Amino acid sequence: MEQFTLTLSAPAAGRTRFAYSVVKEVVQSVRTLGDPASHALHLPWVTATRPAVAALDLDLLAALVPVPTTYLPDFFTPRDVTLEPELGTELAQLRAAPAARVRAGIDRLPVATRDTPAVRALHDRPRAGLRRLAEQIEAYWEVAIAPHWPRMRRVLDGDVRYRAKRIAEGGLDRLFADLHPRVSWSGGTMRVAHHSLRAARTSLEDGLLLVPSIFCWPGVYSASAPWRQPMLTYPARGVATLWETGGAAPPAALAGVLGATRARLLAELGTPASTTDLAARTGLAAGSVSAQLTALRAAGLTAAHRDGRVVLYARTAAADALLRSAAGAGG
Repeated sequence: MEQFTLTLSAPAAGRTRFAYSVVKEVVQSVRTLGDPASHALHLPWVTATRPAVAALDLDLLAALVPVPTTYLPDFFTPRDVTLEPELGTELAQLRAAPAARVRAGIDRLPVATRDTPAVRALHDRPRAGLRRLAEQIEAYWEVAIAPHWPRMRRVLDGDVRYRAKRIAEGGLDRLFADLHPRVSWSGGTMRVAHHSLRAARTSLEDGLLLVPSIFCWPGVYSASAPWRQPMLTYPARGVATLWETGGAAPPAALAGVLGATRARLLAELGTPASTTDLAARTGLAAGSVSAQLTALRAAGLTAAHRDGRVVLYARTAAADALLRSAAGAGG
């Protein structure tokens, strides 16, 4: 394995932040469609999405994300990413990418990829090629990602809340302790094990941009282009629940105390979810889910907060402790 290292000064470490990218999710999901065996977690999505995607003209987008994927061109990554990503804004940044950056990114791709007609055209005429790429990404987004984006956003938001709490509890040491098996942190330096990337960077001012992702699972990806803030993309916590319909099994001991329905709902709330999400996962009526969540909230086992027009529920620390205790008792 190779290694990417990033050393942060104290001021830079204090500027570590989180963001999402809708274009990066599109690109990672194209890779997932091309190699579903390596991304089995997303097979329900692959099965549902492939027929709709097959009708689209995606020759340039597909060519730029070959399987296996060892490198993705830097121009796919928006320069400015936030916690409120907008597809239109990111596509505008993509279309405005400097021609030199586009060509440099293409030159790093495998020869077989560079020699495809669509990629050669992008290299020869970057401005026209980027417009075409943006059109393909937008068409793909509408059929493959947009129908699922509200649920995906809730998983991403849940990850950020969890990671922010980890930082509050113990700084970057605690944040990195469970971020990803290939990522470690010590002495002000982050180390990321990669199959093909060897690089080192020291950041005195920029800090680190952490990007939780749905479709990068099970890998982790580093971006260290000198023109932008160093970035680490990692699988969002709770992504394994995204396509579940059968529901999580609660400890039997807990079900014996709370009742099977309330125990199951607590088990499902490893990441924040709405009443509608929980009803879809468990097969329970939305009214029943709402009533049970109200009871759990009154007992101090769930908390609720509003995200736009959606109310999200999450387990409290007391509920987490209760589940651990019940599981440890062999339930």
